[in-house]
Amino acid sequence: MNQAMVEPWRDDTFSHALLPQLGKRVLRIGVAGNYGLKTEDIHHAADRGVNFWLWSPRFRTVTPALRELLAKDREGHVVAAIDMAYAGCMARQGVDKARKLLCVDQLDLYLLGWLGRGSFFTGGIQDVLRQLRDDGSVRAVGTSIHDRKRAGQLARDSVLDALMIRYNAKHPGAEQDIFPHLEARHPLVVSYTATSWGQLLKPISGIKMPDWPGGQGGPDVPPPLSPSLCYRFCLNNPRVHVTLTGPKTREQLDENLDALEQGPLGAGEGAWVRAYGREVKKRKKLPFL
Repeated sequence: MNQAMVEPWRDDTFSHALLPQLGKRVLRIGVAGNYGLKTEDIHHAADRGVNFWLWSPRFRTVTPALRELLAKDREGHVVAAIDMAYAGCMARQGVDKARKLLCVDQLDLYLLGWLGRGSFFTGGIQDVLRQLRDDGSVRAVGTSIHDRKRAGQLARDSVLDALMIRYNAKHPGAEQDIFPHLEARHPLVVSYTATSWGQLLKPISGIKMPDWPGGQGGPDVPPPLSPSLCYRFCLNNPRVHVTLTGPKTREQLDENLDALEQGPLGAGEGAWVRAYGREVKKRKKLPFL
């Protein structure tokens, strides 16, 4: 994508982005704290520059750390609170609970976690989302969604300011179904499962690939992909503001964050990773995809 096609609200660096709707500059790898990280690991991530966090009240081990970070530097961090609210009253209760647990007056981003194929996005819940935004309880509202076609429709015209979507080398369909529709309103885009639930990291028999164009030799030359290659593939797309990582350990956290220091994939590397993702998809299908 040439520079003229990059939206004016985009930061021009690989490692950071200026978030639409929120106006905050964040590291482009955000952390989800529901896979095993401890309170001290969240502080370690913040020391490395992480300032976008996916959180829910169920992420109990990381809540104290987020509360401390927000108390010290409220404007320096973005917390995306994900919630299962099926009615307007539940959304308001969820927002109030999150504000209380995090000790903040206003949430940065409130994400509905259920809006997928067949879900009813009623006028009532949309009205409450607008009210929450208008009265200052939240800065922005959005959803986590698997249904790419519906996500494209919501990107064009909806109350939502943000979309959290699946995007990786195995599942790049957002490039056709979602990204072309972003021009209408420029919502914030958060991607997740950069490794396709680990499938891109595991050796798979029967896949034959040409030599890796980035150089030969060494233990990290694919296949399979390394975590760094998975994250760099996502970050190469300027339509993605933040891609999430859900590490189980501090070691995994550091390895994933190292992707930012390695910079963008070259054209040949990106094409190779994309081709490998297609091969994995032919052989590995998850039952719910």
